[in-house]
This record gives sequence, structure tokens and C-alpha cells, in this order.
Amino acid sequence: MTTPHMDAADIAASLRAAMVRELREMDAVTSEPVAAVLATVPRHLFAVGEPLEAAYAANSALVIKRDASGLALSSLSAAHIQAVMLEQAEIEPGMRVLEVGSGGYNAALIQELVGAEGKVVSVDIDPDIVERARNCLKAAGYDRVEVVLADAENGMPEEAPYDRIIVTAGAWDIPPAWVDQLSEAGRIVVPLRMKGLTRTIAFEPSGDVLVSRSYCLSGFVPMQGSGSFSEHVVPLAEGVALRVDEEPQRFDIEALRQALDSPRLERWSGAAFDLPDELELFLLTNMPQVAMLHASEELVAQGRFAPSVTRGVLALIRGGSFAYRTKRPNEETGGFESGVFAHGPEAEAVAAEYVELLRRWASDHRRRGAARIQYVPKAARTALPSRGLIRKRHGVVVVSWL
Repeated sequence: MTTPHMDAADIAASLRAAMVRELREMDAVTSEPVAAVLATVPRHLFAVGEPLEAAYAANSALVIKRDASGLALSSLSAAHIQAVMLEQAEIEPGMRVLEVGSGGYNAALIQELVGAEGKVVSVDIDPDIVERARNCLKAAGYDRVEVVLADAENGMPEEAPYDRIIVTAGAWDIPPAWVDQLSEAGRIVVPLRMKGLTRTIAFEPSGDVLVSRSYCLSGFVPMQGSGSFSEHVVPLAEGVALRVDEEPQRFDIEALRQALDSPRLERWSGAAFDLPDELELFLLTNMPQVAMLHASEELVAQGRFAPSVTRGVLALIRGGSFAYRTKRPNEETGGFESGVFAHGPEAEAVAAEYVELLRRWASDHRRRGAARIQYVPKAARTALPSRGLIRKRHGVVVVSWL
């Protein structure tokens, strides 16, 4: 609570304490060390030009730099996301930490966690962001953080090995340098892009692969430099598009456009609609051909698409047919039932396949943390399974379900 007689420093301290309380209530903060550093580092000094209330909003990211078209190139991540990633990282005093992406604030939090005996190196490819981070860190009293202008694809071998590598930009892949520069008992926390969805995953080495300890829903500004990736938007009609990470040539675009004009088939699973972020991860790793389907609010208002499509929803594609998930109220449980809408000449078959996946997830995997995610570098000798594979430039993501 603030009063008219409080000065700016007192107001900031009060807002900081309130932010930490809110993050605890959200279960974003679960440990005393993370709570302590969030209560200590003056976040507003890294949100120059923003109101204090905006700087300490638990769920709001602040854009630092945009390109000429207005697209965000760098941002101060929401405190909620930063807190969760620090909890995933479990940073201890004396550790050596490489941060990929230099907003400044997160590096200051890490510096507090590693203490005087630890080392923090933060690397960014954008000279404006590097200069800004250095200035903000100096103003806040954290000039022991080493901020380096470089392409993070190559890591920072001069200071390796690292006990922790924390990536604060959306990564499509895990470069070999990050794996090579990680200590044997180290951990990488990375927002990894998988077929249009991003999950922040805490990986640890296990033999010649990386194995997940935890994962959570997240969204980040995409990586720049050698690690950047191209997202493809494929228009199907006015206000309707598919979004894919891979090359779109493998889709029969003309047939899918024709499918939009076919009657809509509805099928319901009888399964509860719950934990949508976990469900999405299960679906994308069990569908042979998948894309994110988007439609305008106008088309949703006309009843042509389910409301979920305005934000993007996973579509299962088979030739010139597609299906996507929806939900309806379940009066018996007070919750929702999951179902699918399908279009095209094979609508019945593609809807049945989607519904079966919804039922299988609900009966076998409907809980937090049911996925086991591995990253298998190309150089690894580990045998790959036949399912749950997401191929990358430098390796393969393997997702299995417990």
C-alpha cells in the first residue's frame, strides 16, 4: 500500500513487496532465495520511462525495442515468467551462469543468487540492448555482471564451463555450443519452440542427451542471429491462416482452402477439457501433421469458427481435410467437455483421430508434468523412438508421456 507522503524509493519498495506476495500466491515463487532477490533488485531501474506500477506488474512484459514495423525485438519479461525460470534453474551461491539475452534485470537477479563468489555473463547480439543493459546494471549497482556483445549461438567459451545456462529469448533449437559449455552437473533453462508452441524447459545432461526436469508454458521474443527461425503464415481465406515453423509446401493448400467451404462436422469426446497447455503439448507430439489455425474475431462472431481460433489452436491436417479442438459446457460437472470441429472430404476420419487423442490424454495423462522431454544432439549415439519426434537443425526433441 502506498500513501501520498511516501517518496519514490519507498513506493518502489512497497510495490516490489506486493509483487513478491502476488508471485507467491501464483506459485511462481516457491523458494526463499528467489523471493529474496525479487524483493531486493529494483526492477523499475530496468524499466526506464515506465510508471512504477507497470514496472512491478507481475504478469506484464515491457517492450524495450521494436523494429521498423513495430515488431518487438527485445522485452523485459513478465516478473512471473522470470520467477518461474529462476525456480526451474535452482541457482546456488558460487555458480557460474551464462544468460542468453540481456535485459539487465534478470542478470541482476542471478547476480544476487550467485553472490560474490559466483560469475554472471550475459550475451546479446543487439548493440543497443547491450548498452542499455550495461547502463541499467550500473545504475542499479550490479556492474559485476559481464555483458557481452556477441551471437549467443556460439555461447561464451572464454568463461565456460557454466553451472547454469538461462535463455531469455525464444529458441527454435539448442546449439551444440550450449551443450558443450555446460558443466557435467549443469542445467539449461530454455524457452524451446516446438511446432508453433513454446515451453520453457529445464534440461540436465544424462549421458549424451539432455533430459527435462521441469517445463512450463511461456512466450518470448524470438532469438536473433544464427539461431533465428522463420515462421510461415499460410493464408487460407480472408481472416483465416495456418501458422507453421516448418516449410509449408508439404500442405495441400488449395485443398484446405476448399475444405473451408465444406459443412462443419462436430464430434464430442466425452472427456473433460482441462489443463489446455498440457493437452496442447500432448497433441502436437502425437499428431502426424499439425499447424496452428488462426481466424479473425469477425469470423468467430459469425459462428464459422470456435472462439479458441482467434488466439490460435492446433489443427490436425490430413490431405485436404482438417480438424481442431473446441469445448462446450458440461452441466453435470460444471466444467467443459472437449470436442472437435472438422472440415473437408475426410472430415469424419480426421475428427475421429483427433477425438481419440483427446480421450487418450484425458484417461492416461491429464496431470501436470506428465511429459518427459529429451533433447538428442546429432552427435549422440542414443537410439530414437518412432514417435514423439520433433526434428531440429542440431538434434531431435523427443517427447514421451508418463
